[in-house]
Amino acid sequence: MLLKAENKREPIGPPALERIHGMAQDEKIDWVKSAGFFLVHLAGLFAFLTGFSWTALAMCFFMYFFRMFAVTAGYHRYFSHRSFKTSRFFQLVLALWASSSGQKGILWWAAHHRHHHKYSDTKDDIHSPILRGFWWAHMGWVVCQKYQATREESVKDLAVYPELRWLNKHYGLAPFLLAAAIFGFGEVLRLYAPGLHTNGIQMIAWGFFTSTVLLYHGTFLINSLTHMVGRQRFRTNDYSKNSFILALITMGEGWHNNHHRFPYAEPQGIYWWEVDGSHYLLKFLSWLGIVWDIQTISPEALESASRGGTDGI
Repeated sequence: MLLKAENKREPIGPPALERIHGMAQDEKIDWVKSAGFFLVHLAGLFAFLTGFSWTALAMCFFMYFFRMFAVTAGYHRYFSHRSFKTSRFFQLVLALWASSSGQKGILWWAAHHRHHHKYSDTKDDIHSPILRGFWWAHMGWVVCQKYQATREESVKDLAVYPELRWLNKHYGLAPFLLAAAIFGFGEVLRLYAPGLHTNGIQMIAWGFFTSTVLLYHGTFLINSLTHMVGRQRFRTNDYSKNSFILALITMGEGWHNNHHRFPYAEPQGIYWWEVDGSHYLLKFLSWLGIVWDIQTISPEALESASRGGTDGI
């Protein structure tokens, strides 16, 4: 199933006139259910108390991009948009891999993202910075009570898999296992490679908690900044924009206007200079036969969009 953003909605007016003031009770921070989110941030700061080593810093950046790929290729391009196909086994691998990001469950992530595309930058959009401001779009909607539940009606195609439903319910398992593995790796290095000057505590602080905090906000910038800053190449029904810097940070997700114009396509960088790390890795996996039927943009669709056409949006 390929998702395409709807064109049957009223265009939004000037941002200043459309901004929603005030906050409903269920839109305030849910401190209980969001406790883990805030504790990860506090634990990320703990890294500065564990000392510094180049090994721990390298692990921090490796785990950031290792999981950013899983978020972009898994949660976003596969589970939300079904922009390529794969086996049921690798689907499960992608689900576990993406879940290790700590960004809640597979069905929850995909359902809310599909809703965003359906109502992007309208009053029904969950996280439009145009209507609700930067911080709401960036993380406010994530930590409030209103959007804690999974919109199961939006992900019936995914909910047919019991393993995905189970992982969606137990979304904390993969981050816990990853944190434990990173701690164990640090202890192995402490014992057998003392010259690297690291240990389990330092590695889990930098390699898991600090990395996860960076991963949170790298991902969230697509919801917030890419509807506020950048260039809008194609005509769409929202304020989505392209950003080269954010594309580097998020392995290709910064080409957000491209994506909102062609939501069914797996590549988000269209031209050769539009760096899209996730697409390059998925292309490599296709050469190995692990993924296939990667959805692309036809020359005719690109030509029409370049002329300002809105067909297919």
